[in-house]
Amino acid sequence: MRVPAEARVDLDAIAANVGLLRERAGGAEVMAMVKAEAYGHGLVEAGRAALAGGATWLGVAKLAEALALRDAGVDVRTLVCLAVPGEPFEQAVARGVDLTVGAPWLVDELVRAAEEAGRPARVHLKADTGMTRGGARGQDWHDLVDAALKAEAAGHLRVVGVMSHFACADEPGHPSIGTQIGAFTEMVEHAEKAGARLEVRHLANSAAALTLPEARFDVVRPGIATYGLTPVPSLGTFGLRPAMTLVADAALVKRVPAGSGVSYGYTYFTARETNLAVVPAGYGDGIPRHGSNVLEVLAAGRRRTIAGRVCMDQFVIDLGDDELAPGEEIVLFGPGDRGEPTAQEWAEALGTISYEIVTRIGSRVPRTYRGRTRGGKGA
Repeated sequence: MRVPAEARVDLDAIAANVGLLRERAGGAEVMAMVKAEAYGHGLVEAGRAALAGGATWLGVAKLAEALALRDAGVDVRTLVCLAVPGEPFEQAVARGVDLTVGAPWLVDELVRAAEEAGRPARVHLKADTGMTRGGARGQDWHDLVDAALKAEAAGHLRVVGVMSHFACADEPGHPSIGTQIGAFTEMVEHAEKAGARLEVRHLANSAAALTLPEARFDVVRPGIATYGLTPVPSLGTFGLRPAMTLVADAALVKRVPAGSGVSYGYTYFTARETNLAVVPAGYGDGIPRHGSNVLEVLAAGRRRTIAGRVCMDQFVIDLGDDELAPGEEIVLFGPGDRGEPTAQEWAEALGTISYEIVTRIGSRVPRTYRGRTRGGKGA
């Protein structure tokens, strides 16, 4: 069925990106982060492509994402990074999903979940090494380690990992990087001296996996780099290939006179008689409204700036005297092969990060998948 707009996802690009990350990680394993529908690329399909590329773990933010992977038959090691009280942790335990634990309340809930599931919960203790977000530090870290090991001794938990997260790894040379690595090393040592028999220690996100060999430990956790977008734009692309191409078909093309006000609020007026094209994608699909009169797309062989305000379902471009037929393809962003903007360019134009550009593409935009790795390992 023809659709007004679609996000085309190159699964081979995802697999190749993971292969590159695996090489850069040295001997560390790769945990591909597939949270938020794999940064907008599609949870299950992207997860399988990452596994085909050599990832041995998958990481998600929320328990429902991990259970969706299990429902799809993806049974590799999967880590959930966030939790709130009252979630169905017994399902996670029963289905072999690893859980991040950063506070004693979750230890208590996992004890009950393990009793219900009839098997111990696999947990990664979250150390707050300086991001001041999730996890524990100082005496709270000691208390968390003690509570987890007590539950392990009772047969309810298995402390398999210690993890943390960088605050500024995408800023090369930032003084917090060394401080966090040092704190992480000390907190791991404390857990091990207290009796933890760890399988994995992990700290590195995309930026650290690519630029900080000393931060790779046993597992790296690339997110945005998995999808071919650079985590450190100042250092280039690292050879990564963007996996998503966002396209839409022209809905309407019409000739209008000079001085025509375009879209809500008349923030754009045609300078002369011109051809306008209506593009059937708007902020209801994830096109940023603050991209009005700013963002470029590729249409009729040239880049065009959005003319006027982005609407909920559509926006307009000014073609000048160029022609475009209804139904012809317009490329909003992609890898840049045809001269189209990239998600990174959109992000820079809006003063944000590429992560936001791809993850905000809504469910109304269907994902279509291409590549030989479709339905790969873990299916």
